[in-house]
Amino acid sequence: QFLGSTEVEQPKGTEVVRDAVRKLKFARHIKKSEGQKTPKVELQISIYGVKILDPKTKEVQHNCQLHRISFCADDKTDKRIFTFICKDSESNKHLCYVFDSEKCAEEITLTIGQAFDLAYRKFLESGGKDVETRKQIAGLQKRIQELETENTELKNKVQDLENQLRITQVHASPAGSVTPKSPSTDIFDMVPFSPISPQSSTPTRNGTQPPPVPSRSTEIKRDLFGAEPFDPFSCGAGDFPPDIQSKLDEMQEGFKMGLTLEGTVFSLDPLDSRC
Repeated sequence: QFLGSTEVEQPKGTEVVRDAVRKLKFARHIKKSEGQKTPKVELQISIYGVKILDPKTKEVQHNCQLHRISFCADDKTDKRIFTFICKDSESNKHLCYVFDSEKCAEEITLTIGQAFDLAYRKFLESGGKDVETRKQIAGLQKRIQELETENTELKNKVQDLENQLRITQVHASPAGSVTPKSPSTDIFDMVPFSPISPQSSTPTRNGTQPPPVPSRSTEIKRDLFGAEPFDPFSCGAGDFPPDIQSKLDEMQEGFKMGLTLEGTVFSLDPLDSRC
């Protein structure tokens, strides 16, 4: 009968085992008072460990590897009880397993001891390779399982990030939106001339737009040879004779009114009143 297992603080010791036995016996009495029966189990003892199986289905309930068993003893005050302490492979806690066998408690304890002797002899014969190989295989299998779990978690995270990225792109670029296009440039990286320009809307006599009046900058510009270009409008009134200055004033006023030069003759025809 399998009384159960309980965590202990030490990996070995008679007092440690006695405390575990008292604790599990008390728990069994409570279960009996509630009408629960103590389950029966089957033990398989070998140089690889102790397996606790269901006697009917042969299902392995606990697999205690021999190198993890640190203590084994039968109760001298109660010949029906035998125990062993095993370190759990997942939690690394020390668990004490307690059994109640009416006739063979002491024999089972001796059998576990013989399994340790045979395992130690095999260890010496193989130079420790057999046991070390099994440990390495067990460690690799556990590592593979951990990596598979980690890989699955990473895949899920990547999938979540891709879904969030798609949602962000949909919100950033709604259907039907038009992205404004920047003006195209020529081979000299300049914007080509467009006939529709925000210049003065006052037409001339022939219906064409006047040429834009160049803006005058306070900065003096020079030509290719380093000379200052001549600008008749920038000269003072006293620089020219009165008749030439009068013509220049008329030319300047004409340009402001939208007039043009026809050949070499300056035209100061009146503007069309319909414009």
